[in-house]
Amino acid sequence: RGRDCPRPRARVMVRVAVVGATGAVGMEMCKVMKDLDFPVDSLRLFASERSAGKELETPYGNIIVEVFSVEAARECDFAFLAVSGFFAKQHAHALAAEGGPIVIDNSSAFRMDEQVPLVVPEINLAAVQGSRLIANPNCTTAIAAMVLHPLHQRFGLKKVIVSTYQAASGAGAEGMDELKAGCRKVLDGEDAGHSVFAHPLPFNVIPHIDVFQ
Repeated sequence: RGRDCPRPRARVMVRVAVVGATGAVGMEMCKVMKDLDFPVDSLRLFASERSAGKELETPYGNIIVEVFSVEAARECDFAFLAVSGFFAKQHAHALAAEGGPIVIDNSSAFRMDEQVPLVVPEINLAAVQGSRLIANPNCTTAIAAMVLHPLHQRFGLKKVIVSTYQAASGAGAEGMDELKAGCRKVLDGEDAGHSVFAHPLPFNVIPHIDVFQ
């Protein structure tokens, strides 16, 4: 008689929260989860009172945005934070407390915090070690690490000099809108103006990334 075939494992579906869902990064998180076939059972979108009640089109259907509260987000299994570092420092630890979700923070708030693992999953997933709050590097660092890590494993790297030029999208949808509107003004012979960035960005490079610490 042939051996019994092993039964396939039941796929565990999870409840996911995206905090800061109305911004460019929050919406991209929803798209990436769908592209990667992340096992989303339910998706809840959180934002400020100004955005609460809006209906957003997502790969999981149209979803009504909820006003953020720690209590509501803690009903989920995973919480992705697409928020400012200031907001993350205010709420991330309370969100990630025992009984709440695993929190993945996309801001700069905890990148230099030795108590919070800084993780690129393809490189150091083991660093998570049961932590309920996880930080990730910024975009250029994560991409560079994917290239440099195998080189470091094979040959050893002593020093790497990197020059990066951050996109306006690093400031979210507001930053991109300001750049687009400013470019049009400059082309029309007007002053670009600025409110999101420290200086006018159209056709310019400014020495400023995130919040100076």
